[in-house]
Amino acid sequence: MAEKGIFEGLPWWVKWIAVPVLVLAVFGSLIVSVLGFVLTFAFKLLLLAALIGALVLVVKKFTSSSSSSKGDW
Repeated sequence: MAEKGIFEGLPWWVKWIAVPVLVLAVFGSLIVSVLGFVLTFAFKLLLLAALIGALVLVVKKFTSSSSSSKGDW
């Protein structure tokens, strides 16, 4: 017995318009919440990397100008 798709025999607009609209109506807030969390997390991660980089640059600048030998760590 051959399996038939659930959308077989339905008009094209049901598959490509009605079903995605229903999915967005039901899961739209969940999708937006997850997307917002991911974007917020990515922004905070980039902000953290920038702050750490700036801190390293400032510390290296002040330690290299105040110390006479540049080879000590």
